[in-house]
Amino acid sequence: MGALSFGVSEIFRRSVSGWFKLLNQDEGEYYNIPVPDPDLQVPDAALTPSVPPAPVTVTTPVPTVTPPALSLTPTALHTGKGQVRLHDFNFLMILGKGSFGKVLLAEERGSERLFAVKVLKKDVLFQDEDTESAMVERRVLGLVGRPHFLTSLYCAFQTEDRLYYVMEYVNGGDLMFHIQIVGKFKEPHAAFYAAEIAVGLFFLHNKGIIYRDLKLDNVLLDSEGHIKIADFGMCREGMMEGDTTRTFCGTPDYIAPEIVAYQPYGKAVDWWSYGVLLYEMLAGQPPFDGIDEEELFQSIMEQSVSYPKCLSREAVLLTKNPAKRLGGGEDAERELREHPFFRWIDWDRLERLETQPPFKPRSGGRKGENFDNFFTSAPSALTPSDPDVLAAISQEEFQDFTYINPEFPPSPLTAV
Repeated sequence: MGALSFGVSEIFRRSVSGWFKLLNQDEGEYYNIPVPDPDLQVPDAALTPSVPPAPVTVTTPVPTVTPPALSLTPTALHTGKGQVRLHDFNFLMILGKGSFGKVLLAEERGSERLFAVKVLKKDVLFQDEDTESAMVERRVLGLVGRPHFLTSLYCAFQTEDRLYYVMEYVNGGDLMFHIQIVGKFKEPHAAFYAAEIAVGLFFLHNKGIIYRDLKLDNVLLDSEGHIKIADFGMCREGMMEGDTTRTFCGTPDYIAPEIVAYQPYGKAVDWWSYGVLLYEMLAGQPPFDGIDEEELFQSIMEQSVSYPKCLSREAVLLTKNPAKRLGGGEDAERELREHPFFRWIDWDRLERLETQPPFKPRSGGRKGENFDNFFTSAPSALTPSDPDVLAAISQEEFQDFTYINPEFPPSPLTAV
């Protein structure tokens, strides 16, 4: 007995007789067939990668489908310089994938400019009660006067079922990718990256923002070898000096002891993650481990860090007590800039990008050479959204999402 799979919207559009099984999310994403979006009026090839799709083993398989027909009307970005629409981009491949969506390499039609486009599904955000985090990320990406070491946003727009962050394409790969290749970095090498990361954190903290997701995967290298911090979905706003929060969040390996202990915490949690990241750069492995999260968290709370003998004393930055942690005090920026570990760093020249990076990545372009093949070889099509959930979403929650960055070079397609 044969079977077909299709979206619920297909049943509504035509008379169909038969037995139907309602698939759960994992089954639906795996078996669903392509459902073209008539409102986009673009061929399937526009959302198909230029490389042949390869089978990938993942918890939730990435399907080869185009956006569903949900009476979707792409919302244009209206500016004095023109409009930005979903139709303006060809999606080439996946650069990364998370719990709420994926980051795609996209080419702007006509100009051939490359962008990294983060795509979040509104139904997933709504079901997880996390719509505010998406709005926080958009606001953080839109901050003016940001240093070079934070990823820049070109624009943000939305359709009925998705949010799109169109960001600069940082093509040098992330630090996790490079650590896996070389094993670990020498201290001057790690100090350079750590110093540039610190400048990015200084900016966020001075704006009252805690980052809360610093890890190797979220630190990218640009074409010259300078770092770019990415992914601001876990940021907390309104956290000025002395303010605290209690939300339990972060990537397990990098979570600070005070978060594990459900204690009020402030910006010092970012400097704990910073110390973990520095340890990984120098030792080539995480400072804490466990067979599961419970054992990992117990290790974070109770075990002392074992530093390799090859590391200098100045590289020991992990302190469990946030009040004594480097970066945790009121004069955090001065203390960190003057720390002996950064004795090689001329901070003024570093911030002006006058310090030569220790490593220049190989040229990365439209083939995603510096990104994990696990993602880049997977189909880049967008998966269907749940029409029932979409019907329950108030689009007013996303009314301030649309944005264009006045500091970003305009597209030749939209320039007056």
